[in-house]
Amino acid sequence: MALIDRELAQRKLEAYQPYVKQAEFHASGSTHRERLFCAGNQLGKTLAGAAEMAMHLTGRYPEGWQGRRFTRAIAAWASGVTGESVRDTTQRLLVGRPGEYGTGMIPASCIVGEPKRAMGVADLLDSVTVRHVSGGNSRLYFKRYEQGREKWQGETLDVVWFDEEPDAGIYSEGLTRTNATGGIAYMTFTPLQGMSEVVMRFLSESSPDRHVTYMTIDDAEHYTPEQRAAIVAAYPAHEREAR
Repeated sequence: MALIDRELAQRKLEAYQPYVKQAEFHASGSTHRERLFCAGNQLGKTLAGAAEMAMHLTGRYPEGWQGRRFTRAIAAWASGVTGESVRDTTQRLLVGRPGEYGTGMIPASCIVGEPKRAMGVADLLDSVTVRHVSGGNSRLYFKRYEQGREKWQGETLDVVWFDEEPDAGIYSEGLTRTNATGGIAYMTFTPLQGMSEVVMRFLSESSPDRHVTYMTIDDAEHYTPEQRAAIVAAYPAHEREAR
């Protein structure tokens, strides 16, 4: 039984079946360089972000995939607010928990060697080498907004994933890393900061390069109607729309 559980834990990407809104978000990547997946808490936005990143790193796209494809190994950043939040969210979903590497969206068979550890935060990774189906090796680096804009300069990348909302300066630097490659940048967050500069960029500045996918609790197929009602009722009235 333990062997079966381990096998299943190492095949999460293969088992990923996106909901309608997650599929819409993925598909929009074929025609838009900048994307925002705007959704409530615990609805599946970060899971979708991790699944897509794993597909690009490995080249393992499911049958019927309608989003962006990379036919070669890539360089990518997965980012979040702090080292702790990156470790507990993006890193966990992509690689697995500390001591259980290979149980995230990146299949264990695709992880090359030992992930490189970062300095300063317990169990935080700096980078992971990932085998791509083309025969090359992709490189994934974990970044933090708290590092400041200067630490986001210089690199050339194919994909940048922002989990949780960055400030405008960090977003601009991340997007710039993809200019030379014609790569993509996408964000997955709950809009708790209201009409921030980053949100306004997507809602008020028209561009064929940008796309927004909205997902509410009614689109989250893992909740029953009773569970949805209970979750909504648990939040103060002024937080319900954002959450």
